[in-house]
Amino acid sequence: MSRIVIENLYNRTIDSEKSSGKVIELIHENGIDWMHACGKKGRCTSCKMIVVSGMENLSPPNERELFFRNQGRLKDNERLCCQAELPAGELHIRVAEINKFPHLEYSD
Repeated sequence: MSRIVIENLYNRTIDSEKSSGKVIELIHENGIDWMHACGKKGRCTSCKMIVVSGMENLSPPNERELFFRNQGRLKDNERLCCQAELPAGELHIRVAEINKFPHLEYSD
């Protein structure tokens, strides 16, 4: 079982029985709007998430994420939702300030 808690969306919690899947897919399947400018292909950083806890439950960073990390566009505690997979466990994340939608209300 997977659990994603989006802390700055009022601790919105997603529980999933799926054994694998991209984080962004689980978020979208649960009706939560999350930015993804390149169509979930790992070509930008608009879907980045700040990982508060549970990094060990994510798949290792792939080539696209390492590319952006080496460019300084992803910090050590940030991952791309469209590339990271959550095989099992709990993940606490935050929406990055630069990627917040104007039509959503965020908490602290």
